[in-house]
Amino acid sequence: MPAINYATREINLRVVYYGPGLGGKTSNLRALHERVHARARGRLIELMTESDRTLFFDFMPLSLGSIRGFSTRFHLYTVPGQIHYRASRALILKIVDVVVFVADSQEMRREANIESLSDLDVNLREHGYRPDAVPLVLQYNKRDCAEAMPRAQLDADLNHRGAAVYEAIATRGIGVLETFEAAARLAVRELRSGRHAAR
Repeated sequence: MPAINYATREINLRVVYYGPGLGGKTSNLRALHERVHARARGRLIELMTESDRTLFFDFMPLSLGSIRGFSTRFHLYTVPGQIHYRASRALILKIVDVVVFVADSQEMRREANIESLSDLDVNLREHGYRPDAVPLVLQYNKRDCAEAMPRAQLDADLNHRGAAVYEAIATRGIGVLETFEAAARLAVRELRSGRHAAR
């Protein structure tokens, strides 16, 4: 559910980067933060605990324009991917407008991808969301790895909703901006339609 700040005339939308541990969520946010104009972005913040890490920053894309006289500001979060940090992931998903699921293309990470996507659905349901109603973008990361699975295999494993898919090499910034732009367009489209993140 977007948050509206009437004082600043901003609509705040939350984008959560979800996926298995070491799949590239952190690399996505760091690469995106580097590519956003300094005037439009907030500071990249790492929220550290003894055993996990969450990254956060917010920014206002200059190209998206306004919605009914309100500008849009996006708040981007990563979640810790390791399976034992489920409580942290669930907390970050309490408010979400669009999810970017970052899958690790390596064959040895196939089960981790599937488990993480299932975990996403469970956490969304626990917060009262209908998983199939929350806007979703898929990113198949690490496409440069020798053991990367064919896209058809990743689609069969993960893309049951027919979501938009982007291939990426996040450590080199490839596919990062395109993935986010797709997520931003989805969030704004849902907001304009009034269907945003249905519960």
